[in-house]
Amino acid sequence: MSNAAQHIDSTTPHVLIVDDDTRIRSLLKRYLMEHGYRISTAQDAADARKKLQGLTFDLLVLDVMMPGESGLDFAADLRKDSDVPILMLTARGEPEDRIAGLELGVDDYLAKPFEPRELLLRIGSIMKRAQTAVEEVVDITMGAFVFNMERGELTQDDELVKLTTAEIALLRVLAGAPGKAFTRLELSEQTGTGLERSVDVQITRLRKKIERNPKIPRYLQTVRGKGYMLVPD
Repeated sequence: MSNAAQHIDSTTPHVLIVDDDTRIRSLLKRYLMEHGYRISTAQDAADARKKLQGLTFDLLVLDVMMPGESGLDFAADLRKDSDVPILMLTARGEPEDRIAGLELGVDDYLAKPFEPRELLLRIGSIMKRAQTAVEEVVDITMGAFVFNMERGELTQDDELVKLTTAEIALLRVLAGAPGKAFTRLELSEQTGTGLERSVDVQITRLRKKIERNPKIPRYLQTVRGKGYMLVPD
């Protein structure tokens, strides 16, 4: 067993693997534990709900194709009251299927078959995005909304607005340079999404949360021929 596995304790990131394939659950559990994670597993969405009722997780590794409730349906239901990071496993390689997950608030995806090392890197990237904070506290004001860059929190009249880790990462990049237009490629690279089209999805989701009229955005503006920029108050 590796040194990382020997030092797992209650402060170690806790990951829930949700997959109906017993072999995959076993392999991923062993591999991720060897690399320093606490791991719980669930065989389907119903089993995952039971685990979520009694435990707190830092990330979910969720398979799309499962008997009964699919991973996409489960993620959609979960996003109603939880912003826990989700890494989706899918056997589908088409961009449309990936976009479907991102529209639901999934943070990243990985197509099967994959190398365990790539899964480890994707998990590390999501964790980093979730924990990254700028050195100084900076509040960005957008009407009734305030985005705290250090905490990655968006509030409306002091009430917390739920954001996914991908949305937080995107807001941090845009808020770090107000009035600067970023290309989709720049935003995808700086947020670690790796897919330019996912930037459009996150922008659409954010506009629905902060804009009075998402179709005529005041704060998250589109710059023709360039990309997007944030124009705070």
